[in-house]
Parts: sequence; structure tokens; C-alpha cells
Amino acid sequence: MTQNDKDVRLELVKAWLKGLAPKYGLQLETLAPASADASFRRYFRLAARDGVTMIVMDAPPPRENIAPFVKVDALMHQAGLNVPQLYETDEGQGLILMSDLGRQTYLDVLTEDNAFGLFDAATDALVEWQRISKPGILPEYDHAVLKREIDLFPEWYVARHRGYRMNDKQREIVGECFEKIIAHNLAENRVFVHRDFMPRNLMVSNPNPGVIDFQDALYGPVSYDIASLMRDAFVSWGESFVLDTTIRYWEKARKAGIAVPEDFGVFWEDVEWMGMQRHLKVLGIFARINYRDGKPKYLADTPRFLNYVRQTSNRYHDLKPINWLLDEFEEEKSRHAWTF
Repeated sequence: MTQNDKDVRLELVKAWLKGLAPKYGLQLETLAPASADASFRRYFRLAARDGVTMIVMDAPPPRENIAPFVKVDALMHQAGLNVPQLYETDEGQGLILMSDLGRQTYLDVLTEDNAFGLFDAATDALVEWQRISKPGILPEYDHAVLKREIDLFPEWYVARHRGYRMNDKQREIVGECFEKIIAHNLAENRVFVHRDFMPRNLMVSNPNPGVIDFQDALYGPVSYDIASLMRDAFVSWGESFVLDTTIRYWEKARKAGIAVPEDFGVFWEDVEWMGMQRHLKVLGIFARINYRDGKPKYLADTPRFLNYVRQTSNRYHDLKPINWLLDEFEEEKSRHAWTF
């Protein structure tokens, strides 16, 4: 979206709000940017009557579609989660007026002292979300979606960002590794998946957490959201905290009747393999956002994901080809060799 496009959209937002101002006591002069994300969506905050603030989502069609956001918001309300109340929606113009869950995300406030309590609340919410899962309501997180996502890594990170071209044999070996990852993911039981359940999308709110950025939710592997929460794009935790929080989630999920494996060791491996698919996807997405969308800031977080990938690849023989590939163009070598 060009700057001129944004200016046109801003005028559209203002005109739409002007029509709603009498109903909600909107103070249009207070309209200010609230946040933006890696997509084409952006958010504004403005004051309303009685000292309340509201949020406006601007999701320009046809690049964005607000219908999934509206649908998942209703599902999460049904689950009892603290998600925005939608006051007005205009699918044709790509606009939503909604309640404001606050100004601070988990990411803004996390410390070693408060992490346990915040993550405990987050996993409570995750279990409630998964508890209402049913097939046929959200799109399937199927082989095609998983493959399309993981293929972003060789296309955008390896080829575009690092400028490395794999030979035919390397492509074959990496392709076989990708299929093993996807097969492992698809062998899991399925639940509703937020798909970006991480501290940046959890708000410090009452009750905790406020949940946002859920419009891409799917019906997929039960380990996905806990893998996302504990292997975040913007903050890393020690292995003991990751393990402890994952165990606590697993215990809550079992008690709630969610179909996690009875053996935690099996579930932990599921989390690691699911995390691998996500890490590779995110590396590709961060590179694509830079080269296609002109948003370079996300590339600064690629070392965190490379570390996740390295650690997991070292633990499983079938994942080692990913480290061999990284050895071709990353400074840190794992000292493995391709086996042709």
C-alpha cells in the first residue's frame, strides 16, 4: 500500500466514523494510530463518551478481509475469552469499530518475576479456546496450507534473502525433510488454532489476557498454539521455563478433555516438530515482508528463529538436513555434511 493509498484510506476511516460519532459519542479529533502489524491492516484509537476509548481496524479490501475476524471473534466470545466487542462492522469498506482491550501487550510488560502468572493465564485461555473446538467450523490446517507455509523458507529466506541456490539433490533432501515435518504435524489431533498465540497478541487486560490478531485461525494440530507461545518471535525463554509451562498447559488440557497425548514425552516431540514448521515459515515471512512489503524491522528477529531451528534440528536425526542447509550460508556452522 502506497502512502497515497494510506491517505485515501484514512479519509475513508474519518468519514465512516463521522457517521457513527453521534451514536457512540466519538471524539474524532482524538483519532491516532494505535498499532500496525505485518499485514496491510492498521489500527487507530479514539475517545468516546464517558471516558471510554475505542479501536478502529482499517483492513483495505481486497488485500484484507474482515469476515474471518468477525467469525473468530464470535467463537472466542463463545469460549469465554476476553476479545474485543465489535460495535460496528463494514465488510465492504473493511472497517470495524470495536472495544479497546488496553495499551499494553504481554510483550511490553514481561519480566522474570511476572512471567509465570501471565503465562498461566494465557494457557488457561488457550485451553478454553480449544475446549469448544469442532470440525467443519474453521478452515482446515491441512497438508496444502502447511506445505505452502514451509515453502516460504526456501523461496524467501534461502533464495531471496541469503541468495543461495540449492542444487537438485539438496532440494530433494530438504523436500523429504519438509514432508516428514508435515506428516508429523498432521498426525496430531485437531483443535481450534489461534495461529499467532504469542505475547505480542495478548493484552494486559481484565481478565487476563485480552486476545487479539486471531483472524487467521484454523482447525489444526493441538500443539500449534503452545509451540507459538513458548517459542516467540520477540522474546526467548530458558528451556526449563518452556518445559515447565508446556507441562502445565498439557496437564490443564488433559483435565479439560482436550485430545493431547497421554504421554508428555510424545506431546513434547509434537510441540518441537510443530515448532519447526512454524520457525521455518516465519523466517520466510520475515524475509518476504522485507522484500515484498518494504518492512525491514522483522529481519532483526531472524537470529532468534535460526537458533530455534538449530536447536531442534540437532535433537532429531530426520531434521538434520535443515542444519546442513543453514551451514551453506550462515556464519555459525554445525559441522555436518550433506549425504548424497
